Amino acid sequence: MGQAVSACAKADAEVTVVAEIDTHDDLHAALGDCDAVIDFSHHTITERLARDCAALGKTLVIGTTGHTDAQVAAVKIAAQKIPVVLAPNFSVGVNTLFWLTRQAADILGPGFDLEVVEMHHRLKKDAPSGTAKRLAEILAEARKLSYHDDTRHGRHGIVGERTASEIGVHAIRGGDVVGDHTVIFAAQGERVELTHKASSRDTFASGAIRAAKWAAAKPAGFYDMQDVLGLR
Repeated sequence: MGQAVSACAKADAEVTVVAEIDTHDDLHAALGDCDAVIDFSHHTITERLARDCAALGKTLVIGTTGHTDAQVAAVKIAAQKIPVVLAPNFSVGVNTLFWLTRQAADILGPGFDLEVVEMHHRLKKDAPSGTAKRLAEILAEARKLSYHDDTRHGRHGIVGERTASEIGVHAIRGGDVVGDHTVIFAAQGERVELTHKASSRDTFASGAIRAAKWAAAKPAGFYDMQDVLGLR
């Protein structure tokens, strides 16, 4: 993703890449010359990065997933001083899927069972994906359920009948799949499925650059891609 962001940024006439940071590079020194930072590295660096960006007044866009609650809380503290966009997915299509998922959940109502299925390449380290987690959170919000208490991550053995409140979440890994996500609404006699399939990382990179441009003109605050696209 870092390479994809760099390539897309260099192709954008409105953007200048002033530094590309990798493991063991001097992060703090590189921050001095930039207006915005786009991070797709690893969740363990997020807290430090947010703190440094806040100290230097730099806009921060975070596409890394797998954060702990404490790491997200640290980002929100930084967002009191700088604009921060934290999103599980920067694809315009996926964020449209987020919006459609909420609308479908509201329209279809409690008579439909809810399941989320995602597939990614074999090298992805976290599961479920940040996008799948956000989709399940949206479903939980729409149904007034709890993501932590009501999601069922996979099923194995004699687990009993499906409860009316559970949200199934299933992660598949294999090959070089960039990212597939499907939300299933299943009732007696009918089923609705909403699916997004990504075939290139450029869609995420372009979305992150769009977010950086948008956020750079905004006041300090904690934003996500729904804000960038005006889908609130």
